[in-house]
Amino acid sequence: MTRRGSRCALALLIATSALVAASKGPQFGKALFVGADPDADEFASETWIYPTGDGDTLRAWSSPDLEQWTEHEPLLRLSNIAWIADGAPHHMLWAPDMVEADGHYFFYFAVGPQDPTPSRIGVALCDTPAGPCRDSGKPLVTGGDGFEAIDPMVFVDPKSGRRLLYAGGSAGSTLHVYELAPDMITVTREIPVDQPPGFTEGAFMHERRGIYYLSYSSGHWNDASYNVRYAVSLSPTGPWKYAGVILQSDRNYKGPGHHSFLHLPESDSWLIVYHRWEYE
Repeated sequence: MTRRGSRCALALLIATSALVAASKGPQFGKALFVGADPDADEFASETWIYPTGDGDTLRAWSSPDLEQWTEHEPLLRLSNIAWIADGAPHHMLWAPDMVEADGHYFFYFAVGPQDPTPSRIGVALCDTPAGPCRDSGKPLVTGGDGFEAIDPMVFVDPKSGRRLLYAGGSAGSTLHVYELAPDMITVTREIPVDQPPGFTEGAFMHERRGIYYLSYSSGHWNDASYNVRYAVSLSPTGPWKYAGVILQSDRNYKGPGHHSFLHLPESDSWLIVYHRWEYE
């Protein structure tokens, strides 16, 4: 089983507030399909999910009702990305994030593993939520020096309009935040941030009623220690006030993590999509 292996099951859970209350204990939704590291979005009145797949391709699923799902053709393949052909023995595509900005679609992705070459984050420009997508031609962020450049998540701040890229993985377990230029494919600067308690990887940012929620995975990705935690702030770059655990293992499932939140239109309900392992 390779890291970010595709045998994880994706699941969804409807929460009636911004976050699932930690005091209620673990709650699990229904399994959707096999994959990992899901990014959930609402485009054109449909819910879209972009997960890690077989390592060679990234593709999407969409649904008009959260019940019936359509699998789409691959958006991006390793062979489409010229800048990773550097002689390393193997590469894999991980943890995508589709973002709509200014009427255009931008597809962020991680290229790993960290050894023997540094992990990197790239971005492709897409015509629609289902592609086709064209790589920008260069990595946005390159790892190294104790930083694993994986798990990109881009947040467009509704207050300031700033475009922020959150990234960081288990090698070093450090969160990095970068500001993007308006073109969404250029990093203008790195923003120093405090490290949230227990951070491992899979950062996600969303805002609700003036509060910024940083949620993230903690623990090891392929065992029962993996869980989702969160912290809050009055700014998308902290300082963070730790708030607790959202999802954790129970008797039937283990390792719920690398999630995303989605606000359901015309409601105060939010969808959390994540991957988990079933006990055998």
